[in-house]
Amino acid sequence: MTIEARGVDIGYPDRVVGRSIDLTLEDGEVLCILGPNGSGKTTLLRTLLGLVPALAGSVTVSGIDIRGMPRGRLAREIAYVPQASIPAFDFTAEEIVLMGRTAHMGAFSPPSRHDRDVARAALARLDVGELATRAITAVSGGERQLALIARALATEAKAIVMDEPTANLDFGNQARVLAQVSGLRDAGVSILLCTHDPDHAFQVADRVLLLYHGRAITLARTEDALTAENLSALYGVPVHVAEVATAGGVRRVCVRV
Repeated sequence: MTIEARGVDIGYPDRVVGRSIDLTLEDGEVLCILGPNGSGKTTLLRTLLGLVPALAGSVTVSGIDIRGMPRGRLAREIAYVPQASIPAFDFTAEEIVLMGRTAHMGAFSPPSRHDRDVARAALARLDVGELATRAITAVSGGERQLALIARALATEAKAIVMDEPTANLDFGNQARVLAQVSGLRDAGVSILLCTHDPDHAFQVADRVLLLYHGRAITLARTEDALTAENLSALYGVPVHVAEVATAGGVRRVCVRV
């Protein structure tokens, strides 16, 4: 399954945020959108999800324009992981994940045994099955984010859109979330990931879209997009890209100089 944007202008009736954006999320890849604050990353994601209509151009899912796609079908095709926040109600983690099954249930229908099995399997897949009966307000930020990813998995969608899934997480929880992103890609799930951190893109992305003031300035393989020159221009500070040896081999990292 692919998500494709062609000549898309993004924004709102009173304000254009970005113009003439092209991108394609290929089947079974991680595409990372990288850019400074205010570059239009979240608005672009919301446009691709159909939550904000495109001002111009088209967005298609497997060749079908999302403007003609029923909301229920679109929700079954693309899942969404927002930035983690503390809910106002003490839902259990399992209840949060079950919300991902709404696109498969009839109006006002309670969750079936199958729905509950899918929700528990999603939590177990992310190694947080023990959270099922715990209040989502009482778990750590990293556990809460993994529960939101489990909710996306419970939709059984073929693609997942993630808006800064590591925001406000400590180093260890960031690593856990990124490891799950890699694992999902390896299992054939297509992932569109928005982040502020180039090092996260180095770790998990197959390709990178650099977004600057609403313009897509580069869309290329990670090693070609994340050069010192490109990153310095994107963030307005001198950046050096270095290679470090790890247990898994050589990895690139981004350093401000």
